[in-house]
Parts: sequence; C-alpha cells; structure tokens
Amino acid sequence: MVTIKEITTDNIDDVLALKVRDDQKSFVITNAESLAKAYVYSKTAYPFAVYEEETLVGFIMMGYYEVKGYYTLWEFMIDQKYQNKGYGRQALKLGIKFIKDTFNPDSIYTGVAPGNAIAKGLYESVGFVSTGLVELGMEEMKLSLKNENDN
Repeated sequence: MVTIKEITTDNIDDVLALKVRDDQKSFVITNAESLAKAYVYSKTAYPFAVYEEETLVGFIMMGYYEVKGYYTLWEFMIDQKYQNKGYGRQALKLGIKFIKDTFNPDSIYTGVAPGNAIAKGLYESVGFVSTGLVELGMEEMKLSLKNENDN
C-alpha cells in the first residue's frame, strides 16, 4: 500500500538520495532543490516522502501558489528503481487527497514540461486537463475538484 509521510530527520537522507533516470533529469529538479524551496516557502509548501509499505519510493510536494491564488502539484518524482509499478499514480492521488481534505479548493494546478509525455499521461489519468497556457516553459494543467452541482 502506498502512503505519503512527513519528511523527518529519520528519512531526509534517503529522500535526498532518490534519483530519476538520466533521460528524465531535464524534467524535474532534484529533491534537494525541492526541499530548499519547501524551507523558504514553509507556510505554503507541503513536501512528503512516498512509501510502498516501508520502502521509500518517491517524493511529492504540494503547495499554494500565492501569486496566482491556487493550489499546485509542485514537485513530483518516483525513484528510477520503482517506476512503472503504479506507485506514482497512487502517490499523486494521495497528494490530491491531502490538498482536498486540508484546504477544499475548487481545483489544483500543475505544470508539465513539453516532451514529458509520461508525466502528462499520468496527470491526465487522474483527471488533469491542459488549460492551453504555456508559461515559463511549462504547460499548465488543471484538475477540477468540485462538481458543477457543488455550489
């Protein structure tokens, strides 16, 4: 069973050691860079370690983007050894659930690098759709969390 857990002194070194494949490095920043951002934006960044049972398999960081006033899937990666096992989709759903349960927003946004078809397909599989906006070299995607009947 996949879970997301707080990053602590007990697991930070292992989180920092997670790696993507060489051909994916241009699509994601390192977990060290992500955690530096989480430190600076500590009031609006929500980083988690992704586990399959007791095995660390990835990293996800949700956040609140104050400039645009919306919640985001900010950073996300599954270690190269654990890709293509379904952990990413499960972790993504857990990150979305965290934002939904904690803040109850109407939607969550993310960006995907052009050419990162695997990530785009993963995001689409949980309901993200392209907004048509490309900003800072990233294609914006949006996940609506409210039904039109949820006024």
